[in-house]
Amino acid sequence: MLTRRRTALLAPLTLALLGWLGADSAWALNVNESYRPQDEFKLDPWINLPGPLDINKAVVYVLAATALTCGTMIYVARRMHTRPNRLQTAVEAAYSLMRDNITKGNMDDSMAARWFPFIATIFLFIWFSNMLGYLPLPTATEHKVDILGLQVPSLALYAATANISVPLVLTVMVWLSYHVEGVRRKGLVGYLKGWIPAGVEGPARIPIFCIEVISHLVRLVSLSVRLFANILAGHLLILFMGGGLVVLLNLAFVGSVVLGLITGTMAVAFFLFEVGLVATLQAFIFATLTAIYLGGAVAEEH
Repeated sequence: MLTRRRTALLAPLTLALLGWLGADSAWALNVNESYRPQDEFKLDPWINLPGPLDINKAVVYVLAATALTCGTMIYVARRMHTRPNRLQTAVEAAYSLMRDNITKGNMDDSMAARWFPFIATIFLFIWFSNMLGYLPLPTATEHKVDILGLQVPSLALYAATANISVPLVLTVMVWLSYHVEGVRRKGLVGYLKGWIPAGVEGPARIPIFCIEVISHLVRLVSLSVRLFANILAGHLLILFMGGGLVVLLNLAFVGSVVLGLITGTMAVAFFLFEVGLVATLQAFIFATLTAIYLGGAVAEEH
């Protein structure tokens, strides 16, 4: 009875509050149709080259991540000491994670020694790509600012892994690698026979084999989309909460300030969450699944 009375009292108050907010010019919505947040991920060519070799924002980020991966490892390798400093301690912890937890945890030692450079490179490249995507860089060519007479692109957040083509290429490399390794170890016929679990006999082998074929094809989608979707979603959340929602709704001054304080706080929280966890976690998951697929391709029971 008491609950019903509270509901009866709260309902008119809620309607009155919504009506006041809708009538107040400070909160009146006027959607800014000229603002198109999806254009932040549009890849306009910066340098036109023959064929599909145009240089755009994604290419620059891929090259930057590659340079950081190679440059960091060369720098660290030339400065290893018997008594490790803080940088060397961090590098050794990352090395142990990639070698012991990711690689050796999913394959035997001889195979791990051969495939560790490949898996470590994938982990570091994805990690650098993800982390680079959270640094505001002057890459927004569609929005320029005037600095001493020069039209300079405005700051923007972008990650190469937020473009499906980059995770897809990495996935195809992994997919081909573990199939080649399985055929090399067992032979083509033996490798394909290994797709059928032990104990399955007779006509049931045909549908089981077909299901296994589909599962291998689905890996092309699941491995690439998992990385792409997580990084893209994080950037979209930061973009909208960091001011995109305020611009899109085009509220009056008071509404913009209040909404901006709320969404700005959420943007900082999302940013810290993405940098502190998601960027490293997605690199770890991709590298771990790579090691699992490679180890499974040569396993006796596979």
